[in-house]
Amino acid sequence: MAKVSTRRRRTLPRSRRNGIGWRALRSVMSGLFLRVVLVGLIVGVLFFLHETISRVILRSLGLAIIPVLLWIVILAWILWRGRFGSLLRHWNLWLGALLLSAAVIGVMALFRPAVTIAGVSLREVTLGGYLGERIVGTSYEWARLLGLVSLGVILVTPGRSLSFARALAGFAWMLVLNLLTLLAMGFWHLVQKFCTFLLSLAGLLKIKIAALFEAKPVAPRPLRSQEVAREPVSVEPATTEPESSEATLGLAEQPVAEDVMLPGIDGELPAIQLLDEAPKASFARGNDAERAELIEEALASYGVEVKVVQVNPGPSVTQFGVEPGWIRRYRRVVEKDQNGKPKLDKNGNPRVHLEEVSKTRVKVDRITSLANDLALALAVTHVRIEAPVPGKPLVGIEVPNISTALVSLRSVIESPAFQKARTKSRLVVALGQGAAGEPVIADIAKMPHILIAGATGSGKTVCLNCIITGLLMQATPAEVRLVLIDPKRVEMITFNGIPHLLTPVVVEIDRAIETLRRVTLEMDHRYRKFASLGVRNIDTYNRSPKVAEPLPYIVVIVDELADLMMTAPDVVEPLICRLAQLSRATGIHLVVATQRPSVDVITGLIKANFPTRISFAVVSAVDSRTILDSIGAEKLLGRGDMLYLSPDAHKPKRLRGCFVSDEEMDRVVAFWRKWGEKNLPQSLDRVAQQFSSLSVEQLDLDPFLEKARQLCEESGHISASLLQRRLRIGYPRAARLMEQLEGEGLVESREYARPWEGEP
Repeated sequence: MAKVSTRRRRTLPRSRRNGIGWRALRSVMSGLFLRVVLVGLIVGVLFFLHETISRVILRSLGLAIIPVLLWIVILAWILWRGRFGSLLRHWNLWLGALLLSAAVIGVMALFRPAVTIAGVSLREVTLGGYLGERIVGTSYEWARLLGLVSLGVILVTPGRSLSFARALAGFAWMLVLNLLTLLAMGFWHLVQKFCTFLLSLAGLLKIKIAALFEAKPVAPRPLRSQEVAREPVSVEPATTEPESSEATLGLAEQPVAEDVMLPGIDGELPAIQLLDEAPKASFARGNDAERAELIEEALASYGVEVKVVQVNPGPSVTQFGVEPGWIRRYRRVVEKDQNGKPKLDKNGNPRVHLEEVSKTRVKVDRITSLANDLALALAVTHVRIEAPVPGKPLVGIEVPNISTALVSLRSVIESPAFQKARTKSRLVVALGQGAAGEPVIADIAKMPHILIAGATGSGKTVCLNCIITGLLMQATPAEVRLVLIDPKRVEMITFNGIPHLLTPVVVEIDRAIETLRRVTLEMDHRYRKFASLGVRNIDTYNRSPKVAEPLPYIVVIVDELADLMMTAPDVVEPLICRLAQLSRATGIHLVVATQRPSVDVITGLIKANFPTRISFAVVSAVDSRTILDSIGAEKLLGRGDMLYLSPDAHKPKRLRGCFVSDEEMDRVVAFWRKWGEKNLPQSLDRVAQQFSSLSVEQLDLDPFLEKARQLCEESGHISASLLQRRLRIGYPRAARLMEQLEGEGLVESREYARPWEGEP
């Protein structure tokens, strides 16, 4: 039997339940009354606002009135039927649907059609009206909409969203593990190249977008920076008068766009758009897999076991990373049975097998000695073997590509490595790309001097032009000054008139020697300044609070050293050696180039003071040993293919040098000429005026001249033999002292005969 509850319900007395107040409360709370009130309110609102309701609704909601009416109908139905429990039980579904509806209204607010409804233009209020604009906001529109959609989907499908989040987290974790595994296996260079590609692509897109938004149609329309970079600028050659060093240069006026200026430290710097972009045509290097197999087979035919484990394509050569194999030694072992008797085969002969006794690595010398045989197997002129590759346990075999690629100066300047280095030094230069295609840069301040050699047409002058143009792209005249010596007269005349020059481009041999002497005097003058403040180098001097005007760096560039050495070797060599030995601390650096790297031009004393060397293609292995102390430069391909020996490296590195065209140099030079006319005319250039006022006659005075004057005053008679005895010097020096005393009027003019050539 079912249990009957004996618990009594607590009820109000009948008198109270039948009261007037209680019956009125039950009528008010009944569903019928609430429905009647709701319908009455809606009808009343429509009745009183029927004239302006359409305009207000369209301005507030636009076409988003459709989802809003749908929600009003749903809420009205819930209130009419009294389904409040459904809202509480499935609150996440209702809230998620509400967020998704808000996202839809926000998307509608992004569109402004040219449609007018009831006197309201949707172009002004959007499809979503003012409500959609408030949902989207004025910034990060798509981020807000994505957040609303994501939150709505999570609330509508919480289980599936959680599963998707777990799967996504697992995928990310596996991706991180795989990436770490690849890095541990030595694939870091691939990741680095990919990141470099992404950064360069982002920079290119940024430049394109900025150029797109900055374009403003003006009549007449000036040239933009992109057009300046593409269209050649006509430059009239500067004329110089060799008879006078102070001759005025005839400089051509060139149009320079006003929007290619970027803020520098002490002025403006030229924009990167003045340089041309790298051509899209790539190099053809052949079938790498086939060539790797040929290398392995060719070396195996000579008993050298190797394995190609790495392929690094470059602009001019492709480097194959070869791992040396093993030299194994075996011995014959007779198989025996359990009784110790030899086992016999079908023919009655003892069974034998080979057993490995020892194994040793293949010597690197055996691989390098087969360079000509590899060139024959690969059907190329020659190959270069780098043994070993720095930082890797591999031997690098560099095979020329079918066609080479052009390395533009702009591509190296835009690389992250160059941009990072230029924040620390204003003497960073772009050299080119390595065998694997990576950009290679150098800091002249750390070198501190560069010696460049190469045959005619190998790319030596182009390298000097890239160095000069790179300095002009990142340094103002207050930071870097240039001294250009061009005995060929036509290579550097383009840079005449830029404010960075301490003196016009020197083309005469006599003026070149005079300029080198002035640079030496400037070095001595700077050392006296350092000593007065108690500092050691130019960096400390410029940071000192006692310095009113910082000293600029000076880069002396000599295009052809052989011409100077042939004309005056006894004067040029001591000057260059003294500058190379002492000028580093004063901020003076040398870049010397020659096309004849022989021992009479590049002497041992010059080589000892130039630790950084660049060699382009030379004629013979003797010239390669002279410039690099090793062979290899005679096997270069020419046209920018070079070997770069840095001060901190024991072996030269193969590079494809940068290229800068005449049009690019003309645009940069035109920019600086116009900048110099506005900010630094020649009449106000105190640094150049002080450099020109340095007296080079002081270097010709003998240190014993003062003592010779004292001897002349003490004794009434003076002669060359007396100077020889008292000053303990030779006759030539004593004769020069007598000539200087004659010039001062202290002694009478006479012929000085040697002691053994006198009259009997």
